[in-house]
Amino acid sequence: MATRSQLIENQRKKKFRSAKKAALQGNPQKKGTIVKLIVRSPKKPNSANRKLAYVRLVTGKKVYGYIGGMGKHGLQEHSVVLIRGGRIKDLPGVKYRLIHGVYDFPGTSGRRTARSKYGAKSPFVT
Repeated sequence: MATRSQLIENQRKKKFRSAKKAALQGNPQKKGTIVKLIVRSPKKPNSANRKLAYVRLVTGKKVYGYIGGMGKHGLQEHSVVLIRGGRIKDLPGVKYRLIHGVYDFPGTSGRRTARSKYGAKSPFVT
């Protein structure tokens, strides 16, 4: 253990922690523009193709974002989207998800469960 005089001379060094979501820079979401849309197959034992977007963020960084939901998504190059953190377990290197119902990314229609995740309005409103 260090003595008092040693600590006065050299303070204890903080432990370095790398940011898990570095591209967000500590923010909950970031805005970006889609550069490219791709389809990637997941790790074993899963097999369905996953839709991804290569997004250039307002900070200048480029990251892969996962496009959630079933069916068509209606996104294309130059679409403006909002991303959040949240890794995709069966896609290595994908740490971000696109948020439905914001900017050019429409919400999923006809959804009854987990609507807030897919930007769907309530089907029960009369």
